[in-house]
Amino acid sequence: MKKILGAMRRAIEDFDLIHDGDKIGVGLSGGKDSMVLLYALKLYQGFSPENFELEAFTVNLGYEDFDTETIRKYCENIHVPFNLKKTNIKDIVFDVRKEKNPCALCANMRRGAIHNSLKEKDFNKLALAHHGDDALDTLFLSMLYEGRINTLQPLTYLDRKKIYVIRPFLYLSEYDIKGALNKYEIPVVKNPCPVDKKTKREYIHKLLKDIYKEVPGSRDRLLRAIQNGEELNLWF
Repeated sequence: MKKILGAMRRAIEDFDLIHDGDKIGVGLSGGKDSMVLLYALKLYQGFSPENFELEAFTVNLGYEDFDTETIRKYCENIHVPFNLKKTNIKDIVFDVRKEKNPCALCANMRRGAIHNSLKEKDFNKLALAHHGDDALDTLFLSMLYEGRINTLQPLTYLDRKKIYVIRPFLYLSEYDIKGALNKYEIPVVKNPCPVDKKTKREYIHKLLKDIYKEVPGSRDRLLRAIQNGEELNLWF
């Protein structure tokens, strides 16, 4: 956990992510990334120079087999208040709209639900567990499928909701998070979505893993490229 906390603290300082008096809600899906983020932020809260509140926010999309009880017990064990928002997003996406590519609509509705949950409790920041590999996946998804250069930002302000979205894990890798998960026996809840692991993002993720194997050091250089705005050399 020392490496997790060190990288997270560096991101918090580099990108000015946490201020005194913040009320931070962690988007807790039950997956490995968000469960580790919640634990790391709880530990960080104990020695942070900033005083901030911390709670977990989970959105149930409407799946009956979504194991929210494990998530609730985990939050209880590490002494973090747990908030659960029940929705019918699954029914809207799959039964009403019958979306062939459901991820975009689902993501938009899920974001809306968690933003509303935070606003109901007057929270001003949402912490998401995206790490460096997620940022690279997003970069290549954007270039290959949208024709633009775009990736996840460490800090984003949502003007309509008056909420800041922070990503304290961007200096970390998926490998780092898996290591902490196993060492500290952090529970993980299975994603009940029928298209889980069958998306364009998953395809890009596997493609990039192959590239990293074929070109040693390529992952680190791609991450440096994301941060090297001064040498961005485009046509316009």
